[in-house]
This record gives sequence, C-alpha cells and structure tokens, in this order.
Amino acid sequence: MSTSTPEGSPDHGDGTGPVTDEQWAELVRRAEEGGADAPKEPSARARMVTARLRALDEEAARGRGRGRKGRPAEQWQPEGWRTGPAWREMNGRGRKRRRVAGVLGMALVLGALVVAMRPSLLTDHLPGGGHTVDASPLPAETAPPTAAPPVGGDPHGPTREEPFRGSPALGWADGAEGIEIPEAKAVGGLDEGQVAQALRLTKQLLVEANLDPATLRGERPGTALELLDPLQEGWLQEVKRGLGEPTRDQDPLTLVTRFDPDEARLLGDVVKTRGRMSFEAGKAGSVEVHADYTFVYPLVRAGDDEVARTIVRRRMTTAVFDPARWTVTRGKLSVLQTDQNIGNSACDVYDGFLHPAFPGDPSGTEHGGAAMDPYDRSEWQPDGACGTVTRT
Repeated sequence: MSTSTPEGSPDHGDGTGPVTDEQWAELVRRAEEGGADAPKEPSARARMVTARLRALDEEAARGRGRGRKGRPAEQWQPEGWRTGPAWREMNGRGRKRRRVAGVLGMALVLGALVVAMRPSLLTDHLPGGGHTVDASPLPAETAPPTAAPPVGGDPHGPTREEPFRGSPALGWADGAEGIEIPEAKAVGGLDEGQVAQALRLTKQLLVEANLDPATLRGERPGTALELLDPLQEGWLQEVKRGLGEPTRDQDPLTLVTRFDPDEARLLGDVVKTRGRMSFEAGKAGSVEVHADYTFVYPLVRAGDDEVARTIVRRRMTTAVFDPARWTVTRGKLSVLQTDQNIGNSACDVYDGFLHPAFPGDPSGTEHGGAAMDPYDRSEWQPDGACGTVTRT
C-alpha cells in the first residue's frame, strides 16, 4: 500500500521518505507539549555553515569542470571529513604492508627450514659446492655391501671444526654405538647365555683395541689383553712381545690401533664406526664370532692445526669354548684370526704405531701400489698390501 504526502507536509530529510498525515499530527501535538524529539528550526549558525559548504561545493565544481564524460564533477570536501575515505585508504595501505611483511617473513622462515633440511640446495650454488655428502644416519649394516659409498666428498677435506667433512662416515654411528650385537641363540653345543657372552666379549675387545682413548694415544692396551684367554698358545704371546719390541712378524697393529702421540693425536672424542657381527657353530662345544668393522679416525698433527683422517678396517674371528669340554679359561675369549686394511698410514714401518700423512707433508712421501678406497666395504685388499688411497 503506497502513501502519498500532502502538499506542504514536511520530509524527514534523512532518506526515509515523507511522513503521513497521522505522523505529522503527532509531531505537531508533541511540539505543542514541548517534546524533546519535536522538529526544531535550524539555528542561525547551522544555516550559515550549510550555506558555506554549499558554496564551496559549487566553487569546486566550477574549478574542476564537469569531469570525465559520463561522470559528474567531484564536489569539494575536506580530506578525511564528511565522507571519511582517507582513514580507510590509509588503514588499507597499512594492512597491505602488514600482509606483505607477513608473507615475506613466512617465506624467509620456510627458506631457512628447507636449507636446514637440504643444505645442498644452498651449497650447490656456492664456489666449490655440489660436493656435500649425505649426513643422514645410516641403518645398521646387516649384510655385505655390494658397492662403495658414493663419491662426492668436499674437496677441501676435514677441518678442526668439521673433522668428517666430505667423508661417507658422516652418516656412520659414533664409536661403540656402531658395534651392534646380534640376538643370541644356542648353537654349537653352547646355550644362549654362553653365545651371548661370546658376542659381548668380542664387542668389548673391539672397543678396547680400537676406540679406547688410552690405546689410541699409544699406551699399553691392558684391558684388551685381559679379555683374551692366557691359555691360548702362540698368538697372544706374539702380541705382547710386539708391544715391547714391534717387528713385522710381531706387530701389535694386528690387534690394536695406536698413534704416536709425538706425531698425531685424535681430534675430538668421536671415531666413526660401521660394520656387522655374526656367529655360527664352531668346533664341537664352541661358537665362532665373525666381526667386520671399519673405524674412521680424525687426527691433528702434533704441534700445528693440520687435520687428516686414517681409516682402519678389521676382520676378526673369535671363539668361546665350553670349559666342560675344552682346556680353556672360563669367561675369556680366544682370537682365531685377524686381518686389517689400513688407509692413510706409512707402509713398511713396523714400530707399533700408525703414521698418517697430512696435507702439508712434502710431495713424494706418498707410497705407491694399487689404488684403494678405504670406505669400500664391498671389497677386501689382500692383507699386508700397501696401496694408494683414493680418498680419506
């Protein structure tokens, strides 16, 4: 239903449309009674301000012309007042800046995380880059490898801060953690407890002979020797004599790793280790344990800051015999065989110590022989062969 406005009836002036006769009558009644919401005539000041604003609008329109085709000329208005676009535009620009800053900050954080997880994305574009070696921890070795670790180490070699830089050993276990014992079970006439003892003693011998700090700095490996059965004839006596008077035939390095402290010392307290251990029935009433481990030693030359690495791979067969059937010492270990491949040590020197070469050594000190990769656990160099290492 539409409502018409009688001539002379007032309009609200606020866009709500004209008032009806009933509404007008009510307004008149309230005005006569002095109601607060009755219409009031504008004050002289209000009429003056309104007239002034209307004049400014007309002046601005004349000065700006009629605007573009199809668009009315803009009315004059003080910036930020009456229509209020200025603060909204300013606030919008502020929000845009905050959004851009937030996006850039997030991009930087994501970039840092990516580089932390994949440093090669950054180093590959640096001078000498593209030579990083995966440092992710490797799973335990449970079978003989079929190939050498990939080549691609850092050509600049180890440093005091990064002794394993560029080495495949970066992903190897630290020290004794890399010597994992398989689950024991009864075999060869020995019960599970006796087999477990054989495995435990073999690991302890490897640790004392190749990882003990005192042994590495050239001291007598007393604890390692105490693990061996004194009733085992021949071999143990040769090792003991070799510690006092080393010769080619009495070489303590067939069992232990030692460096001359006047020449080199271990850098830090971490030696990288990788290998495997297994067991099988031996002679009736015995179990044989087969150990094959590679140890990587970071070294610093005595008296200066030069750093090098020496790699020692040992293959060893040990045994525990049933004291009820054999003349042995209970709780002691017998060593049946030892072999070693050594990378970066002087050849034909039998003084009971390993002698690594350092980058600053005079040229011509390298020994000859076939090239060998000391990290290649898929092949074995003939015991006693002296070759030239392809990397350390």
